[in-house]
Amino acid sequence: MADSAVIVPSLAIRPERSDPPDLPKVPEVEQEASTLNGSDRTPPHRRRQLSENHAHSPSPPRIHRRRDYLSVEDRTRRQKSPGADSRSPSHERGRALARTRSRSVSYSRSRSVSYSRSPSYSRSRSRSHSRSISRSASPPPKRRRRATYQAESVSPPPARRRRPLPDVDYQRALERERQAAEREEKEVKPFDPKAEYQRLLDLRSGGTYVPPARLRALQSQIVEGNPKEHQRLAWDNLKKGINGLINKVNKSNIREIVQDIFKQNLIRGRGLFVRSIMRAQAASLPFTPVYAAVAAIVNTKLPQIGELLVARLIIQFRKAYRRNDKPVCISSTMFLAHVCNYQVAHEIVILQILHLLLERPTDDSVEIAVGFMREVGMFLAKASAPANNGVFERFRAILHEGQLEPRTQYMIESLFLIRKNEYRDHPDIAEKLDLVEEEDQITHMIGLDDELNGEDILNVFKFDPDYEENEAKYKDIREEILGAEDDAAEGSDESEFSSEDEGEDNLSEQKKMEIQDMTNRNLVNLRRTIYLTIRSSMDFEECCHKLMRINLAQGQEVEMVNMIIECCSQEKIYSKFYGLIGERFCKMNRFWKSTFAEAFKTYYDTIHRYETNKIRNIAKFFAHILASDGLDWEVLDCVHLNEDETTASSRIFLKILFQDMVEETGIKTIVERFNDPDRERQAAFRGILPRDNPSDTRFAINFFTIVGLGAVTEDLRGYLQMAMEKAKEKI
Repeated sequence: MADSAVIVPSLAIRPERSDPPDLPKVPEVEQEASTLNGSDRTPPHRRRQLSENHAHSPSPPRIHRRRDYLSVEDRTRRQKSPGADSRSPSHERGRALARTRSRSVSYSRSRSVSYSRSPSYSRSRSRSHSRSISRSASPPPKRRRRATYQAESVSPPPARRRRPLPDVDYQRALERERQAAEREEKEVKPFDPKAEYQRLLDLRSGGTYVPPARLRALQSQIVEGNPKEHQRLAWDNLKKGINGLINKVNKSNIREIVQDIFKQNLIRGRGLFVRSIMRAQAASLPFTPVYAAVAAIVNTKLPQIGELLVARLIIQFRKAYRRNDKPVCISSTMFLAHVCNYQVAHEIVILQILHLLLERPTDDSVEIAVGFMREVGMFLAKASAPANNGVFERFRAILHEGQLEPRTQYMIESLFLIRKNEYRDHPDIAEKLDLVEEEDQITHMIGLDDELNGEDILNVFKFDPDYEENEAKYKDIREEILGAEDDAAEGSDESEFSSEDEGEDNLSEQKKMEIQDMTNRNLVNLRRTIYLTIRSSMDFEECCHKLMRINLAQGQEVEMVNMIIECCSQEKIYSKFYGLIGERFCKMNRFWKSTFAEAFKTYYDTIHRYETNKIRNIAKFFAHILASDGLDWEVLDCVHLNEDETTASSRIFLKILFQDMVEETGIKTIVERFNDPDRERQAAFRGILPRDNPSDTRFAINFFTIVGLGAVTEDLRGYLQMAMEKAKEKI
């Protein structure tokens, strides 16, 4: 057992070896031990350097030192005890080993692998064992030293290649193959400018920026030799231009923006214009008066756009009302209110909407009606005061019922306060937005219950085979609206050097230019306006007042007279209301008097075209005017009462005419008028009381006798008798 070693974990104990003399510690070994077991606080880069130096340097000679496994306390106790030397070293070492194991046994291993800068590398491992405070670091074992002396030419082992995993999911494998095939096709596929442009459009809608130069290059490649793509690009530019102008408009720049809007092709893009202005208004309700002013200005030059706007607003309101969509109802009614303020739409739409909202009142419907009246109340009070009073009476009845929430009742009370203040904070047209003259405005008669067509097809692109021709036509229209000098100013600055006289001549020519509508749309709208005005009036005085406020162009006065007579003829029973209207107009001035006189002659000549009921109403209408001296009786000179120049319809007309005149004035007045010695009147009555031909005289006498007016023919009978006597004398 002398040379045998007892193997203990991480220790080799040789008990029968004498203690060698103390030798100085090798600094490199001590430093390495402290580095490897983590007891030193050396920085990491310094540790790597020490490890490399240790790996390349020859190992120090092995130092055999006595391994003392006794702690400091055992040594002290051994020196003090008298019989310490007599004890066996094996027993002492065994006890010390047991105590050391139980008290302070620290075991640490550290490995360090260092590679040199050359392609070859060396690998070194070191272990340090520390049992107690008094122990020093032991040199690395032989096995570690052999690894240190390996040749530097050894190359690192090759990287371990992993086997490809099998495809567990068959569907994912097919998808990978398909994607790989698509990538190969994209690499081989030639460049398609149209597909790339469409892709960029889709990306741009999502927020991706497309450089303008790249976009123009793609557009030029697409447009070459393809008129459809050229029109599509022009459509996109038109849509962006209209949207941009609508989004920029406000009170300060409305004049400039409207001029820029007319530079766009509004006839082709009228659907885009209406959709853009409706969306902008729904997004910003406070700007509704501005958008209504823009629509009113465009309506004066292009009435079909105003009509389309009113129709779409009514359709939108009807849909929202059916769906109980309160925000859309509020925006639609507000826009309609301001459109009516500019007289683009007639006030009949206002009354129909209010009737619908207040017929079965709820909190939401009353709230919408209150907001509607707040915007349109001032205009409605001016246009139709009785209708306005009726609406507020309905509000008062709803308020007295008390079935609504307190908030809604407070809104109605605030509306009455606004009315009391004469809509001081809610004018119908703002001062800066009063840009349209009343005589230039065109009013569209569209009802809430009419069959309307929103023309949604105008919102999308459609190929036009006559594109260039239509563009040239709109260019002429634009020059008529804006003036030819606007286009000239864009191309050159010659207008700046023109004289003042030439500028005045151009302005006078612009004033003389007028757009003539050959479709008679204005005439139809005028007739609608007159008809609805008559129907919405409470009495003849209000009706006359409203009719006099209608803006009539030169030569349209006859249309008003004809509409009054036509409305009278449509009644089942004659209403004196129309006769009073005709009387008031005839007594107003000579112009209206002569107009009604011409209308009498026209209707008498064409009376055979009407039915019996219409003939009766027309005859009673003119009988009232003649009996009240609204018309002079000289208008009867167009009547020739004989068998050849009268028809059944004309005789019915004359019968009812004279009978009604007798009812209003009496037979005595009629006889006096017919027997008036005034030559002018006698000349006017020659056709009614003919004295030229005895057969005509006999026919007139028989006619008046049959209708109950024989007293009128007394002088005529005497004349006929004298004529017969003269004839007998000649025979």
